[in-house]
Amino acid sequence: MPLVSMKEMLEKAKAENYAVGQFNLNNLEFTQAILKAAQEQNSPVILGVSEGAARYMGGFKLTVAMVKALMEEYKVTVPVAIHLDHGSSFEKCAEAIHAGFTSVMIDGSHHPLEENIALTKKVVELAHIHGVSVEAELGRIGGQEDDLIVDDAEAAYAVPSECDQLVRETGVDCFAPALGSVHGPYKGEPNLGFDRMKEVMELTGVPLVLHGGTGIPTKDIQQAISLGTAKINVNTENQIASHKAVKEYIGANPDKYDPRKYLTAARDAIQSTVAGKMREFGSSNKA
Repeated sequence: MPLVSMKEMLEKAKAENYAVGQFNLNNLEFTQAILKAAQEQNSPVILGVSEGAARYMGGFKLTVAMVKALMEEYKVTVPVAIHLDHGSSFEKCAEAIHAGFTSVMIDGSHHPLEENIALTKKVVELAHIHGVSVEAELGRIGGQEDDLIVDDAEAAYAVPSECDQLVRETGVDCFAPALGSVHGPYKGEPNLGFDRMKEVMELTGVPLVLHGGTGIPTKDIQQAISLGTAKINVNTENQIASHKAVKEYIGANPDKYDPRKYLTAARDAIQSTVAGKMREFGSSNKA
């Protein structure tokens, strides 16, 4: 099955009251694990690729080629989107689109509203010509995601009226309002702004995106989905699971040095974690 954009999968998820997980690729094993979990769960999936991860793996083109080759090898039949996570500029989004990405996020959240709208609109115009979906962000989501670091003092809740303006003027396919989630582990209990989420959903009507899905209780996930959240991003939880598996393998086998052995343990842990998230988000058997 060819790679697809996020547009149809997220509209279906919103209409049927579940969410599609975005799981970030960090290397070959993450890619293998996430695709295997999606096929096993019969779930649509979004493969998130940050600019830093793409550099690490050899660039946008290599990342797309790796995903396509694995989908063919594994005979993947579920919908798969490959998505640029937190695209930093129009140029980076264009580079990803021309490399074969089927979806991009332009993160103009650090700009004033009018600049964010102008930048996002420019990306949407290019992306939609190529059948590529676009995600935008408003407000500042705290924590660290790859090269992006936002401390607590900079984090800011999105203003619903500004969300409406951005979505209306840009024509984005989905939207990530900053509503209290963070990238990376939570320092305390997550405190999501559900009232504001409801207002944003009613104003914009587009599928919403929840960044920082690691560590959010299931009841909060379910409430977010009921309020129009159709995409939930998870990366840290997979990284923690893979790290734990590698440590346990090496601890139990201190004389084993073949990376295929300990990375298999990491891959299995990621696959199990992703499958669990798909069940939690309700996307299993929705392909």
